[in-house]
Amino acid sequence: MEKEMIIVMDFGGQYNQLIARRVRECHVYCEVHPNTLSLEKIREMNPKGIIFTGGPNSVYKEESPKCPKEIFELGIPTLGICYGHQLTSHLLGGVVETAPTSEYGKTEMIVDAEDSMLFDGVKKDSIVWMSHTDYVAKIPEGFRVTAHTDVCPVAAMENPEKKFYGIQAHPEVNHTEEGQKILSNFVHKICGCGDSWQMSDFKERTIEEIRNKIGNGKALLALSGGVDSSVAGVLMAQAIGEQLTCVFVDHGLLRKDEGDQVEAVFGPNGPYKLNFIRVNAQERFYKKLEGVEDPEKKRHIIGEEFIRVFEEEAKKIGTVDYFVQGTIYPDVIESGLGHSATIKSHHNVGGLPEHVDFKEIIEPLRMLFKDEVRALGKELGIPDYLVYRQPFPGPGLGVRIIGAVTAEKVRIVQEADAIYREEVEKAGVKGLGQYFAALTNMRSVGVMGDGRTYDYAIALRAVCTSDFMTAEAAEIPWPVLSRVATRVVNEVKGVNRVLYDCTDKPPATIEFE
Repeated sequence: MEKEMIIVMDFGGQYNQLIARRVRECHVYCEVHPNTLSLEKIREMNPKGIIFTGGPNSVYKEESPKCPKEIFELGIPTLGICYGHQLTSHLLGGVVETAPTSEYGKTEMIVDAEDSMLFDGVKKDSIVWMSHTDYVAKIPEGFRVTAHTDVCPVAAMENPEKKFYGIQAHPEVNHTEEGQKILSNFVHKICGCGDSWQMSDFKERTIEEIRNKIGNGKALLALSGGVDSSVAGVLMAQAIGEQLTCVFVDHGLLRKDEGDQVEAVFGPNGPYKLNFIRVNAQERFYKKLEGVEDPEKKRHIIGEEFIRVFEEEAKKIGTVDYFVQGTIYPDVIESGLGHSATIKSHHNVGGLPEHVDFKEIIEPLRMLFKDEVRALGKELGIPDYLVYRQPFPGPGLGVRIIGAVTAEKVRIVQEADAIYREEVEKAGVKGLGQYFAALTNMRSVGVMGDGRTYDYAIALRAVCTSDFMTAEAAEIPWPVLSRVATRVVNEVKGVNRVLYDCTDKPPATIEFE
């Protein structure tokens, strides 16, 4: 069966990835591409529909991102969101102007055309998320107004005959009450897509593709124990078994017992037939980090040393045909798009070991979002403690220890963090994006028993976030924090004080370094 696809064309919108994720939640495959995507390439991709994203520009300015007007002659349904809504009007002969009143935040939208397919089953009055200073002042010929707000007379418009749609609000964000229904109506009822994007199908198809690609060759994977590399490892193992070698470098900066948990899944006593090499390089890393306090220097040393250890192990293995990376779709988007991307050098999109002898890179997860990677992990039967592992920085506890790293400090933060996670899980605290313990470089006077102590302070951190770009400090119930503090001080030698970080991001970052 030919794969059904929706294209998201990016015009600088901050929600480009979110739109694609929401479409995939409708069980329809979706890709993000820059607005410069050629008509020839679009024809070749043969999408069932195209979505134009929002963006920070004004469509009537010369330098603003555009797309060819001819895109509307391809016979493909389109949905313009925010800037994309205004661009549709602008390119097809409507008028876009600076709005007399800007709209930011939650707004009530009233549907005027209840027979509109885009608003089928959508409440007449509902809350939407607006973020615009321009508006459509006059709609193009052949269009009709389908929704409005108090200050935006064209909150939505359509030409149903040609299947061109526009909405000023952002249906992709959670604040828009009926947003998912609107997007579902577009991809299913207007574009005619089925529910063809299923993780079970992706798993079977990808395993077959890997087998066909690798044949009798050998593949090498650097296993970190994180969600992405773990899922990539199990997927490869199910495809090629003992033709895969996983090298797990334990740098001594993992959470408590994490190295053993990784080995339990991928090692010789685990359920998968593959070659597993664990390198216990803790002392080597601690020696390199001795006396280093600057967080950027620590990051550089840990990253550099990881590559050196991995190269040494790879040389022992000899030539391999394929090098496997756990690159996921947000890495690809952020490294490759123009207007919206803050170009980042991602761990998995660059920085390959220089002296590993391989012919080609395989990135089996490169078209999946993080939540889809987790869904694939469940489909593959990976234990929940790996699939739902919290985000963890590449340098590990090296950046959760303020100042210089020592084996003793690693022990302290590992034990405190394990207690914190255990108590939060036991209490059933919901809605946390990330939570962990960090070791400050502050020592203070305390009293324990009849004696005076002069020990370290542990800082607890917990945030609520959907995208990790911004985050709010979580309101952990006081009894939970009290139990954690009591246990940490009593059970972790070297700690006499526990603090809770109640700072949002911004101004703070989620991690301490």
